[in-house]
Amino acid sequence: MNTPATIRALIDERARQFPDKPFLLAPVEDGDASARPRALTFRELRDACIALEAGFADAGLVPGDVVSVYMGNGLPTATLLLAAMYGGYVANPLNLLCQPSQVRYIVEHSDTRMIFVSRDSREAIETALAELRTQGFERDILLVQTQADAVETLSFAKAELAFADAPGAGPAEHRHAEPHADVALLMYTSGTTGAPKGVLLTHRNLLANAHNITAEHRLDAGDRVLASLPLYHINGLVVTLIAPLFHGGSVVMAERFSARTFWRDAARYACTWINVVPTIVAYLLNHDEEHAFDLSALKFCRSASAALPAEHHRAFEARFGIGVIETMGMTETAAPAFSNPYDAERRRIGSIGLPSGGEARVIDSEGRDCAPNESGELVLRGEQVMSGYYKRPDETRAAFTAEGWLRTGDLGFRDADGYYYINGRAKELIIKGGENIAPREIDEALLRHPGVLEAAAVGVPDAAYGQEIVAFVVAREAAGPDALDAAGLREHCLRELGRYKTPKEFRLVTELPRGPSGKVQRLKLLQT
Repeated sequence: MNTPATIRALIDERARQFPDKPFLLAPVEDGDASARPRALTFRELRDACIALEAGFADAGLVPGDVVSVYMGNGLPTATLLLAAMYGGYVANPLNLLCQPSQVRYIVEHSDTRMIFVSRDSREAIETALAELRTQGFERDILLVQTQADAVETLSFAKAELAFADAPGAGPAEHRHAEPHADVALLMYTSGTTGAPKGVLLTHRNLLANAHNITAEHRLDAGDRVLASLPLYHINGLVVTLIAPLFHGGSVVMAERFSARTFWRDAARYACTWINVVPTIVAYLLNHDEEHAFDLSALKFCRSASAALPAEHHRAFEARFGIGVIETMGMTETAAPAFSNPYDAERRRIGSIGLPSGGEARVIDSEGRDCAPNESGELVLRGEQVMSGYYKRPDETRAAFTAEGWLRTGDLGFRDADGYYYINGRAKELIIKGGENIAPREIDEALLRHPGVLEAAAVGVPDAAYGQEIVAFVVAREAAGPDALDAAGLREHCLRELGRYKTPKEFRLVTELPRGPSGKVQRLKLLQT
């Protein structure tokens, strides 16, 4: 059987193959353990996509137009995003964590024609539209509030669309100067160092990585994933929605991550794998309440989006008895570009693994290949790599080498066996007295202190050395903030790192600033 070439073909094929099999399940709340979860079968998904496609056309949209979704996780959000791609439109999941200025920028820059909101998110979008119109923004946008909250069933998708009376609502004459062609997804990066960039991903990109994820983790129609990561992040969307669609599995779609309900839901719905980010690993380790659930169905835990500290990796496996497969990817690669092997004996703690479905290199500042164990920038090439940034030709050119390799901005190295490791981001490298110091090395040393839950080192200007090191530390709840002091942390680092790499200053904080993917935003620490 040929592999479907589009999301539409994939949904049609799964509806034909597994018409009555549940694909999306919404976990029930506490109180009635016997209650059946709300579920959407593959056939119901296909029917909802057809109904929404007709609604888009009736509203005056044409294939290639951008359809935005500004809603929390749930069956409606998942279906809206898939339906947009099914109909040949470009799905644009809006990040609920964006600042108002970023929301205004994305709404204007994306050329969106329609925005779906829930009751909770409507006010923020209406405010953004009103402020844009005061700045001369004239394009008509259809604002659609679903007839149910994001945690409800999909009745709104199977009936009519209810259009809100937003200013200027109605079919517009606007069309793209440059058609999107086979683009399926427009996803904006977090924009921590400037305006968010819209990553253009094609049906081919998304399906290539759905295939890679399925193959790397040996997934099939019998597998079920607990999805607690937001669908407005590439990890949540591709790994826990499109990949299960690809292999005919199923998804337990939680509203959000909760340490209180995480293991309960994994056990209650017999999930065979879980998908997390390092922040979730830290929260689960810091949650004192021991789980008493049957997790025998779980085959592995997949970690991505940021480097998983080795201490947390080992602690998680020891405490919960579940093997962790560390991976690495980015929005520009439609999620994973590296993965550790499925076989536990071949995994390497601290490594992002081997290239997944593509090629990887480590290059120096002149573009030459680095020798094994020599640090440089990771560059990538493969079918999952983006076509470019929307309306950003200069940034698109800068993102690739002259030979067409995607520059990740990540510093790392490859060992003699071909496994890759991340040291940090190029822009976050600490240069002290002319010596390059990877922040992650300091983070890892601090995490070996029994009272430290999280840590992030940054470089600050220094008259003598050019830069000095400041470490931001979050204490474990069990230890309490009074259990940590600068003197004790300094002595620990002197033993672990030596005098030169020991931070000059330690600052205790309650949390570390993170972007939507879970990565620590080190540069924001300097603003605290």
